[in-house]
Amino acid sequence: MELKRKIYKRGSSYETTIPQTLLFKLDIDKKKHQIIFKFDNQADKWYIEFEELQHS
Repeated sequence: MELKRKIYKRGSSYETTIPQTLLFKLDIDKKKHQIIFKFDNQADKWYIEFEELQHS
């Protein structure tokens, strides 16, 4: 599967949306999550992870 998203200029930064397809396993209606972007220098690739936020 391949997903593509446009990158939009917003002020002095750029943004994109997270496809809902990537969120299907998260219970986003009941729990809060953050997305983590990780870059692997050796592979020259980006990876994403989702982390459930703990209530404090």
